Amino acid sequence: MQPQFFNVINDELRGSEKSHTVTNPRTEDELWACPVATNEDFEDAVAAAQKAFLTWGKSTVAERQTTLVKMAEVIKEHAGELADILSKETGKSAILAGIDVQASIAQCLYYSKTALEDEVQYEDEHQRVVATHVPLGVVAAIAPWNFPMILSNLKVVSSLITGNCVIVKPSPFTPYAVMKWCELSRGILPPGVFQVLNGGADLGALMTLHPGIAKISFTGTIATGKRVMAACAKTLKKVTLELAGNDACIVCPDADLDKTIPSVASGGFFNAGQVCVASKRIYVHESIYDEFLDRLVAEVEKSYSVQEDANAPSVFGPLDNKMQFDVVKGIIEDCRTNGYNIVKGGSTATASKTGKGFWLEPTIVSKPPEDSWLVKEEQFGPILPILSWSDEDDVIRRSNLANAGLGASVYSKDLAQAERIARRLESGSVWINQFERPNFGAFFGGMKDSGFGGEMGKQGLLSYSYTQALHFPK
Repeated sequence: MQPQFFNVINDELRGSEKSHTVTNPRTEDELWACPVATNEDFEDAVAAAQKAFLTWGKSTVAERQTTLVKMAEVIKEHAGELADILSKETGKSAILAGIDVQASIAQCLYYSKTALEDEVQYEDEHQRVVATHVPLGVVAAIAPWNFPMILSNLKVVSSLITGNCVIVKPSPFTPYAVMKWCELSRGILPPGVFQVLNGGADLGALMTLHPGIAKISFTGTIATGKRVMAACAKTLKKVTLELAGNDACIVCPDADLDKTIPSVASGGFFNAGQVCVASKRIYVHESIYDEFLDRLVAEVEKSYSVQEDANAPSVFGPLDNKMQFDVVKGIIEDCRTNGYNIVKGGSTATASKTGKGFWLEPTIVSKPPEDSWLVKEEQFGPILPILSWSDEDDVIRRSNLANAGLGASVYSKDLAQAERIARRLESGSVWINQFERPNFGAFFGGMKDSGFGGEMGKQGLLSYSYTQALHFPK
């Protein structure tokens, strides 16, 4: 039986005269019809959310926490169904799709125990000032395609635990699992509190301009993020932007290569490099460069081969969509045209035996120029530049690109040295002796072009709230 998908508005399932289909990136098979929300659907969703906010915004933290536990239970109950849908729409292996779903459960449970609390900001013999946190209203969550459930769920649970209503717009490349999740969650929350609309850039633009929406949480490219922020300024919306990374990884001469090599390989090729904080520029000290390069190639050949069977145990996969497939092919072609030293991979043909799917083999390029396309711009795919360094000040300068400030990593046995380097990197998060993976409990935001504001952890909830200062006399 073919699954069906709906926009969810005020807890009602709504189809549309217009629909689109998504291509399975692993096989290029066409998937299911998916209704595209109309302008009327959008207006109805905003009106339902505004009405629901009148009561949901006054709910207690305890009530919201209980709701998140119930949402986790729904995802857990339907984990197999959601993971299967997600695997097909993203091309992820069963393992990777399962990670996406299980992490969403964990996020619900984390925020069911984490909330903003009143705190005394100032007190003396004359007065006491208490900070309390007031929900904004209606949040629009515009999510990307690389981790559809995790990155949508983060915005949803952050909105709900702070007392906001939320309308999710998943990526049109990966709408199915998020839409099914919202459908399955009906009845847990009052109608209008959690809704989903499928659509493209035109729907996103409507969200940024609508006066009935109080905040936009957006994850995507720098160029789109700038347009989102400019549009939000017209109604003074709150806005959180999580944008491109192009993350630097610095390997010091004393790094433990037995541990560093597998970690860097995972940082670069997990989910075919389609991770916002993937290791995207690897700077290796010249004294260990040759050994590092040889061992990294061997590790990638061992652990990151193309596995066309979605049930095979693999954390590597195809590019999510034809658009991104063509972008990464263009970067590889640029490397070949300019004669860069490609030591692993380098083909732009699909790497599948069937000739189908958006597969590219893992590619490693040795010492491309600093001004090359591969180094200057985020590749978001399975191609990794390995550069060398000898001077600490120089490698830090090279790491701190204007368009790169989301994540970074440093490998060294000398933790004091690693920390010294980390503190000089212009990056919102830095991982030491481990590959880059955000933690639910840690604030996550980018510096410079990598974002505006941030999410995750208790601090991230502040961006979903007004802080109100209550001044009491004594």
